[in-house]
Amino acid sequence: MNLQEILRGAERIVICGIGNENRGDDAFGVVVTERLRKVLQKPNVTVINCGEVPESYTGVIKRHKPDAVIFIDAIEFGGKPGEIVVADPEGTLGTSASTHSLPLRVLVQYLKTELKGTRFILIGCQPKNTALFGEMSEEIKKSVEELVRILIDSLKD
Repeated sequence: MNLQEILRGAERIVICGIGNENRGDDAFGVVVTERLRKVLQKPNVTVINCGEVPESYTGVIKRHKPDAVIFIDAIEFGGKPGEIVVADPEGTLGTSASTHSLPLRVLVQYLKTELKGTRFILIGCQPKNTALFGEMSEEIKKSVEELVRILIDSLKD
């Protein structure tokens, strides 16, 4: 995954983690964003833990006038547990492991009308276990660390 190429020219970036911390691997997106918030200190990058309701953060996203928005979520796409993919959030990659009240593609369609020229990216991770109150699997824990490292490297000046 070469995020540096994908993000080339983006001066302002918003990273949105999506998921439910009470559903094992579904916490992937929110755990990534919480880790990033601790180590990434860049004024042009905004990191948001959206939980299960990314649509509640449209105002925050719009206020930052981003050139790129990255959504991070556990996505059921038939891959191996822990496999990470980069995709178009309006595409048909798979279904979110969370039970979002609004499909991500609808949210992105709305944001595109409000943020002309902004690029939208989905980074998905194939979950293994999304049982209520389940533990995050080792495969997903490794993918969290890998993605945090990739994002930090990709966002270097």
